[in-house]
Amino acid sequence: MSETNSTKNNGGVYGAFELKKLYPRNYSIGVMIAIILHIVGLTSYYVYQAMTREEYDNIPTVKMMKYSELGPPPSLTNEAPPQIAVAAQTIAPTVGVPVPVPSDEAPPEQTIATQQEMSQQAAPSLSNDVGSGAAQITQDIKIEADNEPDFDKFVAYEKGPEMVVSAKPEYPEIAKRAGITGKVFVKVLVDKEGKPKRAVVIKTDSELFNDAAIAAAMKSAFTPAIQNQHPIAVWIVLPYKFQLQDNQ
Repeated sequence: MSETNSTKNNGGVYGAFELKKLYPRNYSIGVMIAIILHIVGLTSYYVYQAMTREEYDNIPTVKMMKYSELGPPPSLTNEAPPQIAVAAQTIAPTVGVPVPVPSDEAPPEQTIATQQEMSQQAAPSLSNDVGSGAAQITQDIKIEADNEPDFDKFVAYEKGPEMVVSAKPEYPEIAKRAGITGKVFVKVLVDKEGKPKRAVVIKTDSELFNDAAIAAAMKSAFTPAIQNQHPIAVWIVLPYKFQLQDNQ
């Protein structure tokens, strides 16, 4: 019986009988539409994840560790490696071996002055042409070498550098006219005073942005990294994003 005949037989009233008859078809259509929407949604999500994952795969990561989390240093009480036995008979050295001499031929004993005693003595004048006057010998001059960490070496620290002054990179005019946007990741060496000492581009979307990103990194200022309550020099990574809407 068709829907029209059923309506006529019921006096033109469309009621529960017709709804029950159409329920299986409407239910099947609804289930199919829901399945299609779920498939489209899941496909869009995984495509987006695959497109964005490639952008950050090659970015180096910096792991922050506390000094207390490091393992104990290697033991210094390890046994020495076994000595290699030499089959051939060794020859006694002939240079630098002390030879005993009679007491009357031995030179008199000499006492070497310390640095403090030498610093209290006035230096002899050389000549009128060279100059005259007293000179003192300074004691224990210590020159600390500025040990920079290697570019790819991990340096453990208790507190990392924090940016105090952030310099915004200048958008290159040629990139602005061409409508080019992108990101630049700069690795910066922050010294013990919190000043950027060197900057190297490790990843870039366009070489047009490299100079601007390096210039901005070198104008920034930081608090130095702390290890054992002393400032140290470390490498950090700074991202710079170039967008036209921010510069219009």
